[in-house]
Amino acid sequence: MSDIAKFKRNPAKLAAIDMFALQPLVTAKEVAKKLDISPHTINGWRKDPNFIDACYERYMMEFGSQLPSVLNAMVREAQAGNVQAGRLVLEHSGKLVKNINVTVDSPFEKFLKSDVEIESDADVMDIVDAVEINDEELPDRNEEDQRIRVAKEKNDCKKAIKSEKERQKYNEKQKEWYKWRKRAEKVGVSPLKNRRPTPAQRKEWQNKIIQAESSNTN
Repeated sequence: MSDIAKFKRNPAKLAAIDMFALQPLVTAKEVAKKLDISPHTINGWRKDPNFIDACYERYMMEFGSQLPSVLNAMVREAQAGNVQAGRLVLEHSGKLVKNINVTVDSPFEKFLKSDVEIESDADVMDIVDAVEINDEELPDRNEEDQRIRVAKEKNDCKKAIKSEKERQKYNEKQKEWYKWRKRAEKVGVSPLKNRRPTPAQRKEWQNKIIQAESSNTN
C-alpha cells in the first residue's frame, strides 16, 4: 500500500498532503486556515513519519508528470545545437558512456606488434620510410571560450525548461477557464465581459455560477 493510500479515508489529510507537496513554501498556519483546522492539528500531522512519506510520494508523482515536458524542451534545445541539453537527454536515455578509453596505434606501432621478423637495422629503416605520414592540414581551431559556451548553454536549458513549464501552466489555466465557461453557460450565467478580469471579479462570477447550480439542484 502506498503512503498516500493510508489516508484515503481522511480527505482533510489528503488535501494537506497535496498542499505541502505542491506548495513547498506553504506554512502550517496557511494550510490550517484553508482546511478550517487548528494549526496544532496540522503540526501534529507533520510529526507523523507516514504523513511526511505521503507528502514526498505526492511530490514525486507531480515531479514525474513534469519530466516529459522537460525532456521535450531539452530535445528541442539539443536539436538546436545545445551540447548541455544533448548530454542531459543522452544521459537520461542511457546512451551516453562518460568514460571511454581509446588507443590508436600508428602503422609503425602496429608493425612492431606484428609477428614479422626483423633481420637488420636496414630492414627497420625500410619500414620507417614505408610509413605513410599524414600531413593533412587540420581545420582552424575554434577559439570560442568553452566556459562561456557551457554557461550560455546551461542558461538556455533553464530558459527552455521555464518556458515549457509556463506553457503547460497556461494550458492548464485555459482548461480550467473553459470548464467554468461551460458551467456558466449551462446554468444561464452571462460570461465575463472583461477578458482579463481581476481576481475579485472572477471570484464573484464563480460564486454566481455556484449559487445558480445550487438553485437548480434544489
